[in-house]
Amino acid sequence: MRRILNPGDSLLLGTDLEKPIPQLLAAYDDPLGVTAAFNLNLLGRINRELDADFVLEQFEHLAKFNPEARSVEMHLRSTRHQSVNIARANFSVSFREGETIWTESSHKYGRTEPLQIARDAGFVCQTQWMDQEWPFAENLFVAV
Repeated sequence: MRRILNPGDSLLLGTDLEKPIPQLLAAYDDPLGVTAAFNLNLLGRINRELDADFVLEQFEHLAKFNPEARSVEMHLRSTRHQSVNIARANFSVSFREGETIWTESSHKYGRTEPLQIARDAGFVCQTQWMDQEWPFAENLFVAV
């Protein structure tokens, strides 16, 4: 395997830490709908860039917690049975009502997990900064 970073090079990595599930879901399904708009934008981009015919109003944003993966999953759920054509991909797909497109997984980590993952990948942690109010870690790793 080819290494991208040389010994002594640094990597700043942000890691979202475990929090109560209601707090996590509120962040990914915010009351202003910012995350929903971001998620639905994926279909808009496919429409523009691949000449598709997704009707964005026929999909709704869904955020759910996956306890086995310790991640928040974002989905776009079809609100009705529908078919979509993606012209530039020469592809058509049908959706049942309630069927989802899984768009993202945001994994959550215990406080020391990023340090172990870094060690296993050939890094040492030079510094770790923690936000105690909204558990998040910025980790400065150095390649060895």
